[in-house]
Amino acid sequence: MEKTAIVLASVALLTLVGLGSCSTVYYDGPASDHFNGKTFLNPVPRKEGFFDFLKWRLGRDPAPWPEWVEIGPTAKPPARVAGKDLLVTFINHATVLIQTSGVNILTDPQWSERASPFSFFGPKRVHAPGVAFEDLPKIDAVIVSHNHYDHFDLKTLERLYDRDQVRIFFGLGNDAILSKHRANLKSETLDWGGVADLGQGVRVHFEYAKHWSARNLFDRNRALWGAFVIETPGGNIYHAGDTGYSDHFQNTATKFDGFRLALLPVGHYAPRWFMHSAHINPEEAVTAHQNLQAAQSLGIHLGTFPLTDEPRGEPEQRLKAALQKKGISNDAFRTLKPGQFWQVP
Repeated sequence: MEKTAIVLASVALLTLVGLGSCSTVYYDGPASDHFNGKTFLNPVPRKEGFFDFLKWRLGRDPAPWPEWVEIGPTAKPPARVAGKDLLVTFINHATVLIQTSGVNILTDPQWSERASPFSFFGPKRVHAPGVAFEDLPKIDAVIVSHNHYDHFDLKTLERLYDRDQVRIFFGLGNDAILSKHRANLKSETLDWGGVADLGQGVRVHFEYAKHWSARNLFDRNRALWGAFVIETPGGNIYHAGDTGYSDHFQNTATKFDGFRLALLPVGHYAPRWFMHSAHINPEEAVTAHQNLQAAQSLGIHLGTFPLTDEPRGEPEQRLKAALQKKGISNDAFRTLKPGQFWQVP
C-alpha cells in the first residue's frame, strides 16, 4: 500500500504540473513525415503508454542503490583542447564535456540534485557531479537530446547561459519550455537532418533516435527528441541521448561514414518489457557500437540517478561480458568514473 500511495502521489503531482500546460503548443510548424501538426511521431510507434508506466511503477521491485557514493577529488578540465586532439570528461549520467578544435561542448548537462520537476521529490543523485560547476571551462555549446528531466535540466541550462552566454541546441519545440521558464534564455532548435555551425570546422547535426518526449502527463511528444552528430576536423562524434535499438544506428553510420567516438547509453534498461523500445541495454549498446562503425565508444547514462530497476553496478558488468563475447577490446568501449577524462585516440 505504501508503494501504491507513493506512485499515486507522483501521478497527482505530475498532473498538477501539467494542468497549466494542457493547451500548450510547443511547436506549430508545418506538418511533415514525423509531425502531424500537433505531436511528433516515431517511424515505428511505441506500444508502451501511460497505463504500462503505471503497471511498472505499481509492480516494480527495484534493486537497492546506495544512498551516497563518494567519488573523491577530480581533475579540473583544461581551458581548451586544440587541433584534432579529443578530450572527453565524464561528468555524470549523460553529461559529457567534449573538447576538440578549440571548442567546448556539453551533452545533456545535469548539475541539479534531482532529475525531477520538484526540488523536494523525485530521483535524487547518489554522487556529486564529476566536475564542480565552478571548475568548468567556458562552454561554447550545449546539446540537449530530449526533454526528460534527467537530460533537460532548466536550472543547469540557466546557470550555463548566465555564465557563458552558451549556445543551446534542442530538437524542435523544446525552446518553448526554456523560454517559458525565463523569457530571455535564448536557444536554437533543429529538426531531424538539421545542422548548425559552431566555427573552427565544428558543426552539430540533429538526427533521429528511437525515443519520445514529455515533461508532464499532457505534453507527450509535443517536442522533438533525437541524437546529435558533432562533425569535427578530427572525426565525427555521436551522442545517442536516450534511444531504443533500431536500424537508425546503421543508417546514421552510412550517412556520416562512421565515427571516431560514440557516446552510448548502457544503463536504465530494466524492466525490459517496459524499457526495451526506448532504452538500449549493454548488449544492444555493443551492437550499436558496431553498427555505428565507431572506432571508440563511451558508455553513459548510468550510476547517478536511481531511475530504473537494475542494480547500480550491473550495466558495467554486462557491458564487459558483451564486449568479451564479441571479441571487442575494453579499450574500444569503456566507461569512466565521474570526473575521469579520456584522451581519445
